[in-house]
Amino acid sequence: MGEVADLELGPGQSIFVGDPLRMVLAGLEEESRFPYVVEAAGYAVGVLTLQAGAARLAGWPDEDSAWLLRGFLIDRRHQGQGLGPLAATSAVDAAAKLTARRGTHEAGVVLSVNETNPAGLSAYRTAGFVDQGQYLGGSSGPQRTMYRSFTG
Repeated sequence: MGEVADLELGPGQSIFVGDPLRMVLAGLEEESRFPYVVEAAGYAVGVLTLQAGAARLAGWPDEDSAWLLRGFLIDRRHQGQGLGPLAATSAVDAAAKLTARRGTHEAGVVLSVNETNPAGLSAYRTAGFVDQGQYLGGSSGPQRTMYRSFTG
């Protein structure tokens, strides 16, 4: 966990995502959350959490047809290297495996990304997420709800 504690947010990112270590620890305390450490060359370079039954938090119409991808960040020192799209794609693959293992019926992954976060929007588009419209329920301003199915 020491490497996760050393992850750094980029300028202005704190309004979009919380402390990396706290996010991982919170994920370990809830059965519906599955935290992951993003690695590159054997080192922790980011974190993300998949959560079941929480898709409405991203503006999705129901709770159970999609996994919620939340708390996703890449360390500021590793941003701009293409790790975000790779990690987001890996998260979709992990969610598909979790769905099969749990015998549930999620068909993809949903997330919300702040409209003033062009790097995030671009990374998710590169990873195959499709914009599903504006979501105004976020705590840090207007969001875009984005979705990627397991099949594409």
